[in-house]
Amino acid sequence: MRAVVLRQGSLIVDEVAEPVPGHQQSLVRVVACGICGSDLHFVHHGRHMTQLSREGGSPSTLDVDRDIVMGHEFVVEVLEHGPGTEGLPTGSFATSMPIIFTGFPPGPENVTSMAYSNTFSGGYAERMLVSTPMLLAVPNRLPVRHAALTEPMAVGVHAVAKSAIVPGESALVHGCGPVGLAVIAALRLAGVEVIVAADFSPVRRALASLMGATTVVDPGVEEGIDGWKRVGGTSTLVQFDAIGLPGIVNHAMKRAPRHSRIVVVGVCMQDDMVQPIFGINKELNLQFVLGYTPEEFTATLGHLAEGRIDAEPLITGSVGLDGVADAFAALAHPDQHVKILVEP
Repeated sequence: MRAVVLRQGSLIVDEVAEPVPGHQQSLVRVVACGICGSDLHFVHHGRHMTQLSREGGSPSTLDVDRDIVMGHEFVVEVLEHGPGTEGLPTGSFATSMPIIFTGFPPGPENVTSMAYSNTFSGGYAERMLVSTPMLLAVPNRLPVRHAALTEPMAVGVHAVAKSAIVPGESALVHGCGPVGLAVIAALRLAGVEVIVAADFSPVRRALASLMGATTVVDPGVEEGIDGWKRVGGTSTLVQFDAIGLPGIVNHAMKRAPRHSRIVVVGVCMQDDMVQPIFGINKELNLQFVLGYTPEEFTATLGHLAEGRIDAEPLITGSVGLDGVADAFAALAHPDQHVKILVEP
């Protein structure tokens, strides 16, 4: 079958082995798969990301010198189940968290991420394997391709949950790319009334308003924190770093009001520095977040199906496998695209 292979830092369309489902696995056809910002990072920083993860205690055995088929924001059609496996009827459309079980009962030692793996293909392929118990049927009322947004929107739902923000508090979101927009949508769902969003791109500021931001700020004209002071500066503030560049967290700490919180959801791949005195003097809470829980993933699919989150404005393009490399390049320009779907 055809797939987009990350090989020695380049994205190449090539023939790869046809996947064969084992016990509690299903063979599926990829209907659509979103291109994630972490995939953009991985193409350029995969070796560094893997090295740092291992230094931090991750048991990853990923070999970046071997082929990798990325893609973890997918919606699929069920083709067949492995031996002795029962699941959704063939022809069903479904999505899943991007993990696959390699043994039962599932445990930390036999759960593999499908985002970056030498063993299992991700969604930049015609077909792939998924863990049958993890499949969630796409509700009939939800356009199938929109279900591919479940994974990235769940990241925002998780970040907001970890922030412990409640109605009556206010939020400032730095960066309105896919992650920042997911955070904004989740903040609106959480009943937060003051949501300030800061981004240099007018296109992304407009999308932030659509997703629920009550005030948008161009940082070239006004700093986000000053925009917050202008519209909601008397309530407890929670800042979200959805940019992931050096200096963002330190500046957020420097300008933060006392007893406020900062949630880091963007991934910074360069060395960074913070002045601890900023946090100490103001007793700030600094929270790092990653991913989502199974419950949050399932709830997010429900939010999309019921219209509480509208995925349509976020999908700004689609490509086949042959267009993936160009799509990666296009996503470097924030005024052109937010979310491009790969539709093999």
